[in-house]
Amino acid sequence: MMHIDNLVMVRGTKPVVHGIQLRLAPGAITALMGPNGAGKTSTVLGIAGVIEPAFGQIKLDGLDLKGLAPDAIRRHGVATVPEGHQVLRELTVRDNLRVAGSGLGRGELDAALQRTLDLFPELKDKLAQPAGDLSGGQQQMVALAQALVVTPRFLVIDELSFGLAPTVVARLVPVVRRIAAQGIGVLLIEQFTQLALGLSDHVYVLSRGRVSYDGTPDRLRADPDILHRAYFPVSDREAVGLT
Repeated sequence: MMHIDNLVMVRGTKPVVHGIQLRLAPGAITALMGPNGAGKTSTVLGIAGVIEPAFGQIKLDGLDLKGLAPDAIRRHGVATVPEGHQVLRELTVRDNLRVAGSGLGRGELDAALQRTLDLFPELKDKLAQPAGDLSGGQQQMVALAQALVVTPRFLVIDELSFGLAPTVVARLVPVVRRIAAQGIGVLLIEQFTQLALGLSDHVYVLSRGRVSYDGTPDRLRADPDILHRAYFPVSDREAVGLT
C-alpha cells in the first residue's frame, strides 16, 4: 500500500490541501475527483515531489517520500504523468523513452522499451518521428510510456483525457486497465465523472482541499447528490440561489 496521511499543501501563502488521507493499493485504480480548485493538482505535485508538502507523510513500504526530489521518488517506484500530455517535442519518440529510462542499464532499458511498446503498439511505427509531430492522443501515449519505462509500482495520471477527443480516450481506457492488471497501482485524477467512475475501483472526492467522499464508484452512481454537494458546496449554492 501507499499511504498518504495528513497531507497539507500550500501554494504561495495559501493552504490549498488540508490534511487529506489517501490509500492506494497495488493493482487497483483509485480516482481522485473534484471541481477545479479543489486541490487535486496540488496533491499530485506533492506526491511527485515537484512541490514539497507543508505537512504530512507520503509513505511507500515505510519510507517517507516527502521532501525527496522528483527523480528520487521515481527511483523508489512512483511515476507521475503530468496534465497536458507533456513530451520532449524536438526529440524522437524513441529518444523520449530512452531519456525517461536513462537510469537503466542497456539490457534493462531494451526490455523495458519492449514491454512498454507492447502496451502502445500504435507508437511502434512512430519511433523515429519527433514527438511534437504526433497527435495529442499519441503524445499522451508517449507521456504514459515515459512513466512506465521505469516500471513503477504506482502511477499517478493527472487528467488522462485532457484535450483529447472521446475516441482517443476510448483507446487509452483499456491501456490503463492493463497497467493495473500488471500489479501497478494507479491514481487517476480526472474531471470527467463517467470516465473516472467507469475505470476506478475506489474513489476519493476533494472539495475545497478536503476529502468529502471516500468509497466505491457504485455508491456515487447511486447517489449523485454526493458529487453535486462536492462540486457545489452549500455556500456556493446559496450564492446562486440553489438552496
